[in-house]
Amino acid sequence: MDQVALQRPFSLKSRLQDYVQLTKFKLASLVVFSAAMGFMTAPGDVNWQQLLVLVVGGFLVTGASNGINQVMEKEYDKKMSRTQMRPLPDQRLSIFEASAISIVSGVTGVLMLGYGINMYAGLLGLFALLSYTLVYTPLKSKTPFCVFVGAVPGAIPPLLGYVAATGHFDVTAWVLFAIQFLWQFPHFWAIAWVLDDDYKKAGFIMLPTGQRDKGSALQAFIYTISLFPVGFMPYLYHISGLLSAIVIAITTAYFTYCAYSLYKNQSVEMARKLMFASFIYLPVVQLIIMLNKI
Repeated sequence: MDQVALQRPFSLKSRLQDYVQLTKFKLASLVVFSAAMGFMTAPGDVNWQQLLVLVVGGFLVTGASNGINQVMEKEYDKKMSRTQMRPLPDQRLSIFEASAISIVSGVTGVLMLGYGINMYAGLLGLFALLSYTLVYTPLKSKTPFCVFVGAVPGAIPPLLGYVAATGHFDVTAWVLFAIQFLWQFPHFWAIAWVLDDDYKKAGFIMLPTGQRDKGSALQAFIYTISLFPVGFMPYLYHISGLLSAIVIAITTAYFTYCAYSLYKNQSVEMARKLMFASFIYLPVVQLIIMLNKI
């Protein structure tokens, strides 16, 4: 099959588009945004040169994670409507090419973070890459616990960004980590609810109970509620001010309302609203915390 991919006419534009899909450019950009917010939240003046290294290195590591994920899930992606036209299942890229691009990107990104910023940034990038590809990805077809496992590397970006700027771990670093860690549960379960039929074609178990039911909706609701006390921590630990606390509380209330609506109605429409609310929640919270230092 891989030979078919190599025999297709080469076009630089189409190949670049395939690489964009392989790295999941939009998703990688959101991950890097979280890392940049963590970096800029750190006290002191922003080191723009290091921020650039963080953005490029972070994108390379994230893109590598996404690429290796697609290599490992090629056969699964063939079965799902939303993924069957990706470069690997559609045979536009070979396993060798995708693997080579991903490995080179991952190694380069980790080295950039480690040598261009500090050792902790490099180690966090390496941990995120390995735990996402070697632990989270294989678990997706075996247990809904995979979401909990995946939430760990998924919450590293703001932690990595903050530690990249400061060179140490402190309360602020772990508060940023905790917010993104808890946010991921309602976020991913909303996506899993919307895409449940497609996931089942590949045998992926993403919802906490394994299906669209009151139990899955209840767990999403509980995690959004847990964001209230965690969202208050930036104010409690003097990371941000009262205005930030109010904005975070209002944003969390809306997020929780959407989760409660899913619990009450258990419909795909409500899950989609929760999914979009999650897209709003995280950047708003991270931006308001970061802007507090200005």
